[in-house]
Amino acid sequence: MSGLLFLIPVALFLGMIGLIGFLWTLRSGQYDDIDGASQRILDDRFDDKPES
Repeated sequence: MSGLLFLIPVALFLGMIGLIGFLWTLRSGQYDDIDGASQRILDDRFDDKPES
């Protein structure tokens, strides 16, 4: 029973950190361009190969 008195606040604290991290990424625009990454992988202009 005394273990729950320690584990419940720790779990709530870790959940709060995760929520704050998610809201921070949401505000900084991490999820704005969802289709861009899927299109960039198909575009030849962004290849890492040197030009011949």
